Amino acid sequence: MIVDLKDFKEIREKIKRENNKLVFTNGCFDILHRGHVTYLNEARSLGDYLIVAVNSDESVKKLKGPGRPINNEQDRAFILDNLKSVDYVMIFNEDTPYDLIKEIIPDYLVKGGDWKKEDIVGYDIVEENGGEVLSLNYVNDYSTTSVIEKINK
Repeated sequence: MIVDLKDFKEIREKIKRENNKLVFTNGCFDILHRGHVTYLNEARSLGDYLIVAVNSDESVKKLKGPGRPINNEQDRAFILDNLKSVDYVMIFNEDTPYDLIKEIIPDYLVKGGDWKKEDIVGYDIVEENGGEVLSLNYVNDYSTTSVIEKINK
């Protein structure tokens, strides 16, 4: 389900009341590939619900430069929302999801294996609230950049 923060705050309260665990991750997810799907499946296995915060088109442009994203934010959110492992999708405009994490306070905050725990945005909030921050397994040889380079060749 694609949600906004206001709606998700109510959902988050219900998840807490039922003693279920929420996993949070974020990213651009511009051209979805096997590495993304493997990562999201692993993330979902940690808890009862997985929310994926997706960078808006404006945010992706700032992070990745001109020519990106390849797929617009609505299409990226739609694709993620239709994966078995993903329960909720939210689009955010900021450079980082720090404010979202502060509002949601997930039980698990995860990123791909190329991230050091202390570099994961929001790790301080999650740990201060008794949650766990994890850098999940990195799937070698899969990246959006490499897909784009292959297409350009």
